[in-house]
Amino acid sequence: MSGAPLLEIDAITKTFGGVVAVKDCSMTIREGTVVGLIGPNGAGKSSVIDLVSGFERPDSGSVRFNSVEVIGKRPDVISRMGLIRTFQTPREWRDLSVIDNVRVGKSELRRESLWRSLASARRLRHLEEGENEEISALMTKYRLDEVRNHRAVGLSGGQKRLLEFARIAAAKPRLTILDEPMGGVNPVLGERIGQAIRDLRTAGSTVVVVEHNLPFIERTCDEVVVMDLGTVIAQGPFDQLRDNKRVVDAYLGNDDE
Repeated sequence: MSGAPLLEIDAITKTFGGVVAVKDCSMTIREGTVVGLIGPNGAGKSSVIDLVSGFERPDSGSVRFNSVEVIGKRPDVISRMGLIRTFQTPREWRDLSVIDNVRVGKSELRRESLWRSLASARRLRHLEEGENEEISALMTKYRLDEVRNHRAVGLSGGQKRLLEFARIAAAKPRLTILDEPMGGVNPVLGERIGQAIRDLRTAGSTVVVVEHNLPFIERTCDEVVVMDLGTVIAQGPFDQLRDNKRVVDAYLGNDDE
């Protein structure tokens, strides 16, 4: 079911103003898997994402991506290594068109300064010559054809989420970390998001999904990592965790779903 370790988190700890957000947290994400990261509010999930992606630096511990230590590297450097993360609220280049937002995700742009590429509309248009077919296919796949030339700022919340997936698909990352992709979406869009995650894996991306929607996690993920009080308390297939008393007490037993 899974390959070699791709992301190895070893005993990371992070405090904020004396409050321990992450404590001696360790987990391994293997290549080719879709892994759910769950836990009650305040469990430390978002802090772990920030530490892995370079937005925060742990007080101690190690984070290796593809066998390379990433602690101390900037988020843009980590992104160019092939690790991309999203945020709970979709983020887009507001003043660019929808199709230019997807072009930004292309790996060719990620090898150089993103700001230098964004500064030249001509540069983006030039890239279209050799990549128009692939970009157009993504526009169709994520149902963005009708708004392809609109400014991204005017998209609905659901369209912004789909744009986010189109941009990730264009970038072809080794590892994608999704922070609550189901937040505020309707059931139809939820099905599309589930399919988008499966498509990312088919295309070669390992995926970590941070999410509170447990039925979605059960349908979508190969295994689940459970956090509580800043540390990992269990990892394995979802159905096995149902019988883990510590998991049930911390989270599953208190979830309305």
